[in-house]
Amino acid sequence: MLSNSLRSSVGSAMRTAAVRRVPVARSMATIADEKRLPAKFGGKYTVTLVPGDGIGKEVADSVKEIFDALKVPVQWEQYDVSGETTGGDELFQEAMESLKRNKVGLKGILYTPIDQTGHNSWNVAMRQQLDIYASVVVCKSLPGFPTRHDNVDFAIIRENTEGEYSGLEHQSFPGVVESLKVSTRAKAERIARFAFDFAIKNNRKKVTCVHKANIMKLGDGLFLNTCKRIAEQEYGHTGIKFDSMIVDNTAMQLVSKPQQFDVMVMPNLYGTICANIGSALVGGPGITPGCNFGREYALFEPGCRHVGKDIMGTNKANPTALILSATMMLRHLGLESQANLIAGATYDLVKEGKIRTADLGGQATTTDFTKALVNRLM
Repeated sequence: MLSNSLRSSVGSAMRTAAVRRVPVARSMATIADEKRLPAKFGGKYTVTLVPGDGIGKEVADSVKEIFDALKVPVQWEQYDVSGETTGGDELFQEAMESLKRNKVGLKGILYTPIDQTGHNSWNVAMRQQLDIYASVVVCKSLPGFPTRHDNVDFAIIRENTEGEYSGLEHQSFPGVVESLKVSTRAKAERIARFAFDFAIKNNRKKVTCVHKANIMKLGDGLFLNTCKRIAEQEYGHTGIKFDSMIVDNTAMQLVSKPQQFDVMVMPNLYGTICANIGSALVGGPGITPGCNFGREYALFEPGCRHVGKDIMGTNKANPTALILSATMMLRHLGLESQANLIAGATYDLVKEGKIRTADLGGQATTTDFTKALVNRLM
């Protein structure tokens, strides 16, 4: 459902790359160069698994149980990296090397400490070091689960590697901190093309650039003007409408009339904020899947970045977001039939309404949900 869209958008980006000769997202399932194919041994794909912190291990176990039951040809290289412990750099680097080998990963969310003595975000480090530049989160109303707004269906395309997340900050004088927001034309072009290719392949009608160019006239001005130029010069013939919206107005419009949005493209910080808003509109972080694409690597993770520390170890977590992210990964690997079976059973289970976790108003445990899903698949 959502995953077909993601895989299609990447395939389109590959084809346009041959014409424009620019770095764009590629699907590992269709690249001819074997150096960029996912690792596959003995008829099974090897995938790096980083369960993450909080509820990560619980929902990752759910995915593994479902894959085992359906005999999905995936074997895991699991790394229990944690952002909550000190001295985990060596294990994190081992996980990174595994991702480089396998080209594909499934991960939960790693905790990032707020205090100044803590390490920088390992979630961000993965995307930056592997140049996994495009984040995709599709916020779509689920059949059978009504929320305040009906017929919500929009995609957030987020530039992953620069902006405020560049991590370049310093104290120039005691009590004075300078934080650099880095914006480049090349990366704005790359993410704009990705967004339009996604729109074309998924029959979307409009791309909205979200910005704050009225205040940050150079940085966000560069992003806005680049997106506008790409829209006019390279995609004007497609019939896809292009418009723009200031980020604070975007937040208001999302919670008042989300149906007006289709595809949204934006810099890093705005993307994470809007993805959280979008997730809340359709049911919360427990049901919103996501993925990240680069030229060589793909990383699949929940679309809403919450570790769920408050319910850790209570067997209350909703595994839907990671399960659906895993089905996106299966489609990326070309395992369409297994992806369709798992995704279809998941949507049907939510629609039926008999087995729902606490976040969706039910009393089912993570174990209950997983067992019910496995029973549907068998």
